[in-house]
Amino acid sequence: MSIIKSFSVDNGDMFYIKHGSDNFTTIDCCMSEDNQQDIVDEIREESKDKGISRFMSTHPDQDHIAGLKFYNKQLSILNIYCVKNEATKEFETEDFKEYCELRDGDKAFNIYKGCSRKWMNDSDDERGSSGINILWPNTNNSFYKEALERAKNGHSPNNISPIIKYSLKDSANVLWMGDLETEFMNNIEDDMDMPDIDILFAPHHGRNSGKVPKSWLDEMGPQLIVIGEAPSGNINYYQGYNTITQNSAGDIIFDCETNKVHIYTSKETYSVDYLDNEYKADRDDGYYIGTLQV
Repeated sequence: MSIIKSFSVDNGDMFYIKHGSDNFTTIDCCMSEDNQQDIVDEIREESKDKGISRFMSTHPDQDHIAGLKFYNKQLSILNIYCVKNEATKEFETEDFKEYCELRDGDKAFNIYKGCSRKWMNDSDDERGSSGINILWPNTNNSFYKEALERAKNGHSPNNISPIIKYSLKDSANVLWMGDLETEFMNNIEDDMDMPDIDILFAPHHGRNSGKVPKSWLDEMGPQLIVIGEAPSGNINYYQGYNTITQNSAGDIIFDCETNKVHIYTSKETYSVDYLDNEYKADRDDGYYIGTLQV
């Protein structure tokens, strides 16, 4: 069993995976002074029994690194997993400076398509792997090289985002895509082979500018697409797919078990009509809205 949590942090992304193995993973950081202590305290509590804790950063836009300095001070990041990059900003926040220090220091592990690392996707006699694999970037791709150069010159780093897949044996396959933009995804289509996916976190917080190409969606066949907290006027609602909209749902908790995922939201009134009702009890941090068969 594992738990995936998507925090409702307004216009930003922050997730954790409490793995069934001896691993704990945080993906991105978006905290404010109002919620940072509560979020850090929760992560500290949920990860306390895990031997390996990793922090994965998709890219250094502020809505994906806000509160990073506080997070590192409180939880001491031992390993930051990020693409190799030299992104710069015209205006450097304290969190961006913290990101650069981590990115350029000896705590960084650079991720790329097909990379392996103990215990990200390599197990041994000591502990099992986390089930995380990196599907992108191909560092030789010309469009990716151009995205790196643009980020180095102070432009948006959206398209240096990796594609991260999490798989739990006999349970869900889950995908994160950072803030990849539609035009970029179309450009790299010939270099991609998308896997079957049960749960997709829509890139760029569900914005139209990050709409996943139909050809990719057809390959992945997601049972559920989670739409982030972009302004409602900018959102693509992925008509024809089962969705959860975080603007309305609040925090979302995915309790992954064999062949099923029980789903909870922090907003008591949120509901959908496509999940099975297995009459699970509410959690302290969420109300049961149904179960996805995988």
